Amino acid sequence: MGREHSELRSDGPYADHARADGTRADRARVDRVRTDPAQADRVRARPVPRITAVAHEAGAAVKGAGLLTRVERALGTGTAAYLPGDGWIRLTLPLHDGDPAPVTVEVLADTTRVPHGIAYLLPGGGLNFAADYFTPDGHDGGGLAHHLRRQGLLVVGVTPREDAATDAADVTADRGLAAHRRDLAGVVAALDAVLRLPYQYAGHSAGAALALDAASHDPSPRLRRVLVLDTTGPYTGDRATRAAKARDVYTDLLARGTYATDPGLAALVARAVTDPDSPSPVPWPPDPNLRFTNAGLAHFALIRTADLPGEANWIHRQGHAAGEYVFGATPAEDRFDLTHTPLATWHAATAALGSGLIPTALMRDLAAIWAGDEETYRIAWDRIRAEVVWVNAGSGRGDEPRGADLIRACGNARVTFTAVPGYGHGDVVWSPAAPTEIWPLLR
Repeated sequence: MGREHSELRSDGPYADHARADGTRADRARVDRVRTDPAQADRVRARPVPRITAVAHEAGAAVKGAGLLTRVERALGTGTAAYLPGDGWIRLTLPLHDGDPAPVTVEVLADTTRVPHGIAYLLPGGGLNFAADYFTPDGHDGGGLAHHLRRQGLLVVGVTPREDAATDAADVTADRGLAAHRRDLAGVVAALDAVLRLPYQYAGHSAGAALALDAASHDPSPRLRRVLVLDTTGPYTGDRATRAAKARDVYTDLLARGTYATDPGLAALVARAVTDPDSPSPVPWPPDPNLRFTNAGLAHFALIRTADLPGEANWIHRQGHAAGEYVFGATPAEDRFDLTHTPLATWHAATAALGSGLIPTALMRDLAAIWAGDEETYRIAWDRIRAEVVWVNAGSGRGDEPRGADLIRACGNARVTFTAVPGYGHGDVVWSPAAPTEIWPLLR
């Protein structure tokens, strides 16, 4: 769920920093290990030793690790952690460069074959690689990262700096889309120098906008494709006007020193799982004197995101998740159901978040793109020469093909756009049906 739009009232009653266990990891630790919660203790207790080039020659079981050793050396900073799996191995490497919040690179390699290319996975706003692409609960075969690995790709997740921030003070006023693009370009340049493999950018939500922007600045002949999951180019008409108003709000927030906010979705979902029947602090629309239950509020926010207050929730056709919400006689009698992605998967994904912060400058730039305001921020649609495969969720960002149309109108005929009905914004990455109904469209 790319949360460039998930404004569940960042100053509201559920915008605290709680996670499922009521704690937040210390993101300032240089040697932190970010991995699947169930594996964390085991990985910290028994880190996989560095595998040398000699060990790489020993057999198929260490092929992936040998490749990751090259990746680690190419990037050259931070303390690496390795997590082995069944036929795969994962490297997590924070790139310490003096900034209080580093970019984190996570690389997933197959241990049985040499990759024929690289997929750079770019998470949505407020998310990280693990949450967006490595949440396995809803899929028999794992998340989108594993799906691409099984296609013979080396998967490189690039998590932006704000995920590692200990608080909003670590996020500066210049953390807009261009800053994210420059961080990505540094990773790509370092790996391209040693691997020399064809590659593609793949992003969800704000990460998809970053993928398009990066492609417009990347002239390399090894850039072959851009995979876009549920994002929006410029609107026209009333929606463009509304986007311009959102841009102005974010510009004003920056001027007043608000450089990042936490929409609070992780805490919201955690309370729905751990204490579903208790009343939330949020008024119930049929009778504002009453309050949503915690479970009711989480489902309402996921299913009917477009009905929430906030500067950018309106960009959804319906919401983060496809489903149905029906008010009952009392909040306890509300009926709700998620069509595709179980609440347990939403919980697993949001529990994997770091800070959850979304930079205000990033939101300003995204709103400028939606408004078609090229003076504030411009994606150079005419410079995107790689193949573009764009898939939107019908109930998420909807049938909004104008960005794809602009690329095509500039002479790039290798552009496809598909809107899949009945799917919400997060369903395209987390639904158990995504591997068969959504991801094959990315080929």
